Amino acid sequence: MMKNTAEIVLNRFNSTITAWINSLNDYSIAQLHQAPRPGSWSLGQVYTHIIDDTRYQVAQMKSALFTKEHAGEDMHPDAKIMFANNSFPDMIIAGPATDQRIPQPGNKQAVLQALVQIKNEVNEAWETIDPALATGKTLHPGLHYFSALEWLQFMEMHMRHHFRQKKRIDEVLGT
Repeated sequence: MMKNTAEIVLNRFNSTITAWINSLNDYSIAQLHQAPRPGSWSLGQVYTHIIDDTRYQVAQMKSALFTKEHAGEDMHPDAKIMFANNSFPDMIIAGPATDQRIPQPGNKQAVLQALVQIKNEVNEAWETIDPALATGKTLHPGLHYFSALEWLQFMEMHMRHHFRQKKRIDEVLGT
């Protein structure tokens, strides 16, 4: 059962990250840098955010794969709802001057390389261990404890959540 569930989640992750990889071909670096309106992220900043957050999440997933610690800990009730729905809430999360905190990517090749590296790292990690044996959990800063499989699902949900933002940016920019 765990193997099949892990395969399903891994396939979803691969499909979602591949969609982000393939979408890069649709944009020039100038388009990636163009914010749809003042104070909002450009698509390049969305890519940077996805890469930065997913790198952190991959590290947490790998730690959970290879530890037995915190197996009895639970995720936050809000996280349970997200996981049950297999989706982030459909809402725009805005912070103060968010566009200032996320750097623009230097070039498309660096974005592509980062996404491919993340995809490869995740797949290699799942090839090294039987998911049924991965019982440990690591702490998410706001949503409490996730198992390795939950981290993988969280990564996919997070990237998929940003497709909504990408769609809004595309509509404003006419791309």
